[in-house]
Amino acid sequence: MQLYTHEWGAGSRTAVLVHGMMSDHRTWHRVGPALAERGYRVLAVDLRGHGRSPRGEYGAEVFADDLVETLPAGPEVVIGHSLGGLALSLAVERLQPRRAVYCDPAWSLGRTGQSVDPAVFLPFKNADRAMVRGFNPRWSDADVDIELATLADWDTATAHALSGEHLTDRTPEKPVVPSLVQIAGEGFLFTDEAAAELTRRGFEVRTVPGAGHTIHRDDFEGFLTGLEGWV
Repeated sequence: MQLYTHEWGAGSRTAVLVHGMMSDHRTWHRVGPALAERGYRVLAVDLRGHGRSPRGEYGAEVFADDLVETLPAGPEVVIGHSLGGLALSLAVERLQPRRAVYCDPAWSLGRTGQSVDPAVFLPFKNADRAMVRGFNPRWSDADVDIELATLADWDTATAHALSGEHLTDRTPEKPVVPSLVQIAGEGFLFTDEAAAELTRRGFEVRTVPGAGHTIHRDDFEGFLTGLEGWV
């Protein structure tokens, strides 16, 4: 499947951005221009079932295959958040970027040792402004507006396809390319023990203190600071 792709900049280096569940390329509305200012041509996709991309069958491997079908091989850096981090980790060997950044990736889903079924996010489909603001008190008004718009365009079958019997630990055994895992200090996906295990497996791990799961929207400056040396 060819995914809808939004582009910022025209630099000689390519950066790829892949959003998380319930979102689309609009989640990167500050990140894309910031990378373009650093000399990148920035490509942000809408995963299937999100935004302007087509609908179809869903699954972790399917999301990864779409990235390979859509994106140019050999980008300078790829950045994936949550579900986007999962999809990138399954596609990275074929995409062969120089560097990979996984922002609070949805690999094992469960900071307490109990897996978080993506089906728990289904009620957000009908979220109103108060609900979005309540869960994300640090977001700008623009990000709240974008979240409401992307929820309207989200196919909830994407969550069903990753839930129940499809829920499994997909933490990579080792990085395929030099890789950073950026962890949300106030997130729900990683314990200190999990972070230490990722380090043991060969990932560089950095935590953004105080940030929730969507780091780039909770603390944009902290997000960029946490990428120093990688972008």
